[in-house]
Amino acid sequence: MTSTRTDPIVIAGAGHVGLIAAIATARSFDNVVSLGVVPEASDQRTTALMMPAIKLLEKIGLWEAIEPHAAPITTMRILDGTQRLIRSPAVTFEASEIDEPAFGYNIPNTTLTSVLADALQHSGARHIAASATHYHPSDDAITVEANDGSSITANIVIAADGRSSLAREAAGISARTWSYNQTAIVLSFSHTRDHHDISTEFHTEHGPFTQVPLQGKRSSLVWVTTPAHAVELLELTRDQLAMRVEERMQSMLGAVTIDVDPQSWPLSGLVPTSFARNRVFLAGESAHVFPPIGAQGLNLGVRDVETLLETFPTDGADLGSSRVISTYNRKRSPDIFARTGAVDALNRSLLSDFLPVQMVRSGGLELLRVFSPLRGFVMREGLRPGSGFRFTRKHTAPEH
Repeated sequence: MTSTRTDPIVIAGAGHVGLIAAIATARSFDNVVSLGVVPEASDQRTTALMMPAIKLLEKIGLWEAIEPHAAPITTMRILDGTQRLIRSPAVTFEASEIDEPAFGYNIPNTTLTSVLADALQHSGARHIAASATHYHPSDDAITVEANDGSSITANIVIAADGRSSLAREAAGISARTWSYNQTAIVLSFSHTRDHHDISTEFHTEHGPFTQVPLQGKRSSLVWVTTPAHAVELLELTRDQLAMRVEERMQSMLGAVTIDVDPQSWPLSGLVPTSFARNRVFLAGESAHVFPPIGAQGLNLGVRDVETLLETFPTDGADLGSSRVISTYNRKRSPDIFARTGAVDALNRSLLSDFLPVQMVRSGGLELLRVFSPLRGFVMREGLRPGSGFRFTRKHTAPEH
């Protein structure tokens, strides 16, 4: 293949990461093919996108349509909701401490899907509403067969086709997977008191219980608990479940009304042995899966897309060359492995009854509470990897 500015680039998968990848890639390359069935804009869940992801949406012209429906997250706090002997202190993180207007925004998935689907139609990318059935990588191309009978000979594939990625398997990339004895209950609710743009994460013996603000006196909720308890919660009426939510939140938002029927998701983890191989580049859940803690999931997927755009040469060079593949692996590995490990460790620390583990966790949160430089470092790193280190070096370097 002589010119990757005209040879097809296939984005496999039409979820949020796949759509963002197709729209963003089509701004720099001429023959982008989005392969996948765009989900209906009926998902009642929400997505919290941090400011770096918001800035990418601004760059590709999508934020203006999303912002009127999004709620800012200006404060994040962690509260200990356990009944254990050693309880952790409350820690509050303010976006203003790191000179940001907000940590990010909470967006209804109906809005996000609708805006992305509309933008895809005007992006210049060609959309095929079908799913890939086979991939055949070779030295200089990769052939993609779809279930509508079409076949595309592409330069590369960006695999945003989920945790059971067929593209990842075809590229010969193995993945380590694991499961947690936890289920996430997801819902949205109204409340009588104002949330003041504050997101609160209660740490419980069975996982985090996280409220995230929506517009008005509404919030979304991710309640991680045991599978048995999740079954019990799902069997409750909306009024009964509302009472449980209000009780768990210690009535800090007043009376609660459940807006939509709750959904449940078993928790699991996944990390592949590499993030690119044989002309396949992994993005989104094909590259990383972990519990919904700290709003890292889709934000990590957006960083996959950003890194791809930074890595791909735009001078007609081969996008699937060993050099490009090596660069993408080198750039993504530290971020993905660090986030996966940190979220897994925090989640397991919540579940552990081992006293030394509780002491370490409590001590760490106390340090965050009382030592503002450390708190600022953690907030910056939480938004964008490396930014905490860069800020520290900049403000501790000796003057000349």
